[in-house]
Amino acid sequence: MTIVRIGVMYDRDWAPEALPGFAREVEALGVDDLWVVEDLGWNGGVAAAAVALGATKRLRVGIGITPAPLRSPALLAMELATLARVFPGRLVAGIGHGVPEWMASVGVAARSPLALLEETINAVRALLRGELVELKGREVRLDGIQLVHPPVEPPPVIAGVVRPRSLELSGRVADGTLIAEGHGPHDVESARALIHKGGASAAHSLTVLAFCCVGDDAEQVAQILRPSVEGHGAWLGRPPEQVFTVSGSAADAAERVRELAAVGAGTVVLRMVGPEPVRQLGTVLGALAR
Repeated sequence: MTIVRIGVMYDRDWAPEALPGFAREVEALGVDDLWVVEDLGWNGGVAAAAVALGATKRLRVGIGITPAPLRSPALLAMELATLARVFPGRLVAGIGHGVPEWMASVGVAARSPLALLEETINAVRALLRGELVELKGREVRLDGIQLVHPPVEPPPVIAGVVRPRSLELSGRVADGTLIAEGHGPHDVESARALIHKGGASAAHSLTVLAFCCVGDDAEQVAQILRPSVEGHGAWLGRPPEQVFTVSGSAADAAERVRELAAVGAGTVVLRMVGPEPVRQLGTVLGALAR
């Protein structure tokens, strides 16, 4: 038995047309979640989620994440409600700040990223509950907007955030928090403390992304992971050796997952690196089952 939900990311660099087949393969393996990505210039997250949901029967699909500056809260709620009506109980909606440079490049940089994220999450959650929303915020304005077809079962809306003030915000307004790749158990514990400082309830979910590469040759695994670890380390502002990964032998990888679960991760989403990602994923699931 696994002690945590296991998800897998459909990497942004993989071709969109291969998503349905991948989704069916990982569902057959017994994985709990499939997470899709919305990064500027890659795939649209809502469209990718629709493809994955339509290709599968039970898989929960997470959107990690839609950048708040790119999305009108009204339109985003409409899109999410449509998916949640057609695929009840199978959607998780992640919203975040977006990469500041990318947001600036398309002319949507927020004056106050914190205010925009808080107002967006509050508005989207209220709309998904079927409420009539009047909001005149610092960044968001909605004048009497209400969904005609709100979902019977509103999907959880979670915040994909990294920095302390944003983690506190997540605890205050979101149903859960999505933590980016590279964060290990100590980071997750620190994030949980900030989320609870913000006022999170016991029901607040914690989802952790992690690079994953599995193999018996430790040097080869490290070589395969190196570009991902170095690039992400630069983004996080930490040396590559401090970027946490779920890697090594299948047993080692399973132990890393358990370490994240032990500090409160309810879902661990593996971002597979290297050849044969489905085979690698299967070996981790097998080790966790043992």
